[in-house]
Amino acid sequence: MSKKNTIEAVVLAGGQSRRMGEDKARLRVGRRTMLGHARALAADLGLACRVVRVDRRADNGPMGGIETALRRAQAERVLFLSCDMPFLNPTVVERVLAVQHPAVFAEADKLVGFPFCISTELLAAVEAFLETEDRSLQSFSRRHGRRVRIPRRDWPLLANINTPMELIAARAAL
Repeated sequence: MSKKNTIEAVVLAGGQSRRMGEDKARLRVGRRTMLGHARALAADLGLACRVVRVDRRADNGPMGGIETALRRAQAERVLFLSCDMPFLNPTVVERVLAVQHPAVFAEADKLVGFPFCISTELLAAVEAFLETEDRSLQSFSRRHGRRVRIPRRDWPLLANINTPMELIAARAAL
């Protein structure tokens, strides 16, 4: 597959799920696992999808997964999805994908998060960023990204499920 003008989806599923107490990716919300929701979203968008469970460099949070995914990319841009966001829909993701910039992040309540899209041309910048003490997605987005403000009415679609109580609420909502 040529990298020219292509986007692939990568689901980051390498977190330790400490607050949940078990692997979030395998937990069911509705008829699917949380990982299954992310994969279905990629399919709805018509994108090839890979899952990153183990980072090339451990203990670097999402930035470690970003580096791993960009190194293995089969496309020129990578859409990053989280394995714990069962309510995310194509409309929100398409807002992010519509912006042509090397790094584009969804923003809600002045914070960036999933979904976001990063070009493979930023791999060197990601590697250099991992050598700094501040490895936060917020800092990386300020240095390299553009933000797409998600309207307040859509913020619930960006909810990530981190605790047993949030899981109970998500199951009830779905």
